[in-house]
Amino acid sequence: PPIDPTPFIRQARRIMHSAEEYWHAGDVVSGMSQILDQAQDFIEGGDGNNALTILEVITDEYVKGWEVLDDSDGEASDFYQDLGTAWAEALLTADLSPQERRKWEKRLAAWREELSDYGVEDSFDLPLEATRQGWDYPPLQRVLRGEITRQGAWEGEPPWYADELAEIRLRVLERQGRYQEYLYLAEAEGEMKLYLTMLAKLGRIQEAVEKGLEYAATTGEALALAKALQEQGATQEARRIAEHGLTLSGHKAALARWLRDVSAAAGQTEAALDAAVIAFRDSPNLADYQAVQNLAGDRWLQVREELLAHLRRQGLSLTDKVDILLYEGLVDEAIAVADKKKYDYHLIEKVADAALETRPDWVIRVCLQQAEAIIEERKARHYHRAIRWLEKARAAYRASGRETEWQEYLDALLERHYRKYSLTPMLKALRTS
Repeated sequence: PPIDPTPFIRQARRIMHSAEEYWHAGDVVSGMSQILDQAQDFIEGGDGNNALTILEVITDEYVKGWEVLDDSDGEASDFYQDLGTAWAEALLTADLSPQERRKWEKRLAAWREELSDYGVEDSFDLPLEATRQGWDYPPLQRVLRGEITRQGAWEGEPPWYADELAEIRLRVLERQGRYQEYLYLAEAEGEMKLYLTMLAKLGRIQEAVEKGLEYAATTGEALALAKALQEQGATQEARRIAEHGLTLSGHKAALARWLRDVSAAAGQTEAALDAAVIAFRDSPNLADYQAVQNLAGDRWLQVREELLAHLRRQGLSLTDKVDILLYEGLVDEAIAVADKKKYDYHLIEKVADAALETRPDWVIRVCLQQAEAIIEERKARHYHRAIRWLEKARAAYRASGRETEWQEYLDALLERHYRKYSLTPMLKALRTS
């Protein structure tokens, strides 16, 4: 049954009234998004008409009051994009007569015109096109019958929102169980990831594999299809698609990790090792490095040298490199990376902790540099960070048997900064601890 819009009007007005008092864009957008979520629930339940009732309330109240918001971070403007998407999906979900579609078209056009001075009016282009076309747009009708051409579901040049409109239509078709029309539209609009995964979801495994080998163009499309096939119990076919995917364009790490884990679970250790190496080479990090080590077995020493050689060729800007170098005890190489990343405090701290026993001189130097830079800023709220660096320096002094030198440094520091009354007690505590 049709819902009563009154409670939504009250809620929206209460939220927008708070905007007039506080100008807090984040709180207002968050509150209106909660109402939008209720409209989305109706959409996903197939009730587009009641969703439209809520969307009309949200849009009307927001357009009337949003200009008082502080939109310096763009959050208030971005909300219109979410509204536009919801409007398009609700309009295509609802069972509307031609007269009702014209009514909504006029309403959306009026809001668009009202916002034309603010640069956000294009958020209504998508729902306006959705209400004009509906489902009886001739090029769309031809596609849904399986008549697919290079023009897809458009008569002329597709607009900027064509991909989003296609994805919305596909969501509606899937909810309505119109799977063959879904496949026709996905293929016509070049939504190959959605096309291939739907074939798998429908249990058309052989067709999904054949089409995947023919049409998948990126590692992302291959990974999506592989996962969909695995969910259908077609693990062998999924691995075949993943192996093919590693030959395609795009970052390979995510796909290689998936293939690594699936192959290892199937006892295919050699295939798992090959995939693990690809994952590491594409995105070197400690977890992927250890995964290779676990799979390499007796070949680890040889593989280890290959991985480290690859890592060293990555240059000194790779922060993940430090985790691997420290894991392997290559402290001097980690120090070389840290010296090139002077403002990466977390990285320097990590290396300092690892180098405390073996390279105390370096630890002392960098920790004192960090501490003194903070102290010289004269920002008392950051003094605790300076003390943390000094504690590390003290540990390095003690590790190298230079307690007296540490005390002399600390005394000099106290003498130099004795007027910093919030810092002095912290420094004195270092002397006694």
